[in-house]
Amino acid sequence: TDHPVSLYAATKKANELIAHSYSHLYRLPVTGLRFFTIYGPWGRPDMAIFMFTKAIVEGTPIRLFNHGRMRRDFTYIGDVTRVVSHLVDHAPGEGAGAPARIYNVGNNHPEELTHVVAVLERELGRAAVREMLPMQPGDVTETFADVAELMRDTGFTPQTSIEDGLADFVAWYRDHYRI
Repeated sequence: TDHPVSLYAATKKANELIAHSYSHLYRLPVTGLRFFTIYGPWGRPDMAIFMFTKAIVEGTPIRLFNHGRMRRDFTYIGDVTRVVSHLVDHAPGEGAGAPARIYNVGNNHPEELTHVVAVLERELGRAAVREMLPMQPGDVTETFADVAELMRDTGFTPQTSIEDGLADFVAWYRDHYRI
């Protein structure tokens, strides 16, 4: 994280450094959470799962960068809410000179985008139109949440497989959009 390759990553790192400094200066307990590709019912429409689902339903192309060989650590919203509910009542102690902690919140298992699209196709009963593209500048081929510290400190264990999470998301999507 000391050498971010995108502006997105740089802003996240800057936020963590500012929060740590504020915690140190004012002894304010701070817990930072690094969320890894959250998805599920009521998810953001600008995120991959939502966009892929919408495109499959509408028969429009899905843009798959790096020819679909990207891997992302998709994290189901139910797993996220469990850990956030736990952490809200557990302020950090005096860590490295400040009462501050940063945790990765993820599924601890990256999935290739082509697999995610295949699961969505199965759940929707429709084939995706794939637009295979080269790697984007500033992107990375894989994200992976090392949740060891979170597991150690909270007992958190991701429970939702990509197959189960996508089935739940598609059921919500069908109901919400009356498909």
